[in-house]
Amino acid sequence: MSIQNIGMKAYSNAMHNFSKAQQATTGQSFTLPEAPKASLVETVKDSVRKTNDMQGEKERQIKSFASGETQNVHELMVTLQKASLAMSMTSAVRNKVMEAYKELSRTGF
Repeated sequence: MSIQNIGMKAYSNAMHNFSKAQQATTGQSFTLPEAPKASLVETVKDSVRKTNDMQGEKERQIKSFASGETQNVHELMVTLQKASLAMSMTSAVRNKVMEAYKELSRTGF
């Protein structure tokens, strides 16, 4: 049994108890949210893969424009901005994860 399953079970039990208490006092029921469909690792892998794909598309667009195959500057600039923004966001998330890791490593258990 993983930590995620234990955490979700405890969360579901707490929400169920809250729903019972709310229904008893107000007569209204509270619905439980669905469990996440993808794990954090899968989400991060997918995000990094998409960022990598955007970087590859950026390189293809630059080569195509430099060789004279395409003349569409607007499409090139949009592709460059998308790739730049994706890389910036990926770097920002990485930095936040590293900060959280450092903070956890400083706290003693």
